[in-house]
Amino acid sequence: MSINVLVVDDHEVVRSGLACLFRGTEINVVGEAVDGNDAIEKTLQHKPDVVLMDIRMPEMDGLAALEKLQADAPGTPVVMLSTYDNPTYVARGVALGAVDYVLKGSPREQIVEAIQHAAAGGKQPEGGIMSRVKGTMAKRHDAKNSEFPLTNREMQVLRHLALGLSNREIGRSLSISIETVKEHVQNILRKIDVTDRTQAAVWAVRKGLV
Repeated sequence: MSINVLVVDDHEVVRSGLACLFRGTEINVVGEAVDGNDAIEKTLQHKPDVVLMDIRMPEMDGLAALEKLQADAPGTPVVMLSTYDNPTYVARGVALGAVDYVLKGSPREQIVEAIQHAAAGGKQPEGGIMSRVKGTMAKRHDAKNSEFPLTNREMQVLRHLALGLSNREIGRSLSISIETVKEHVQNILRKIDVTDRTQAAVWAVRKGLV
């Protein structure tokens, strides 16, 4: 049974290369899009099994398009495609609902496997980029036996903050309101004695929390 995929990338050579990559597999490219706006339109038109989407694109980038697709085409699995092994991109992808994240330089088998897993509703392979970052974001904190003066939830918020997520993205990832996120951030700044988010992020990195 074939897997219908929409390929989204602003470079024609990348779109063509992916189409060639999928020849001889069960993956069928049903459409191509050149930016986020085009991706939303083509997703609604073709109703693909999986959207394979670049992150850095003009007009609307892949992460903004991912967020909009969650509302306009809920349930459509999106695999983010990037040149960059960037923890912030991966973490934002997790928070906004991507099912996987693969690098453009990955072996053919890895890209094909990511699409197959996404189409089947499976989890990301252990040890993959998204699996590692997701593990960091979800890691629990034993407040009773810790040198850090933070609750488990505050530690989760701090890890998200250090990975570069906005309050809205942190709220989506942890299923809490933006107001609650803001309250946690203020408590974190007070408890670790810093004045802003940047200093909190630096503190988290220095302590080896991300």
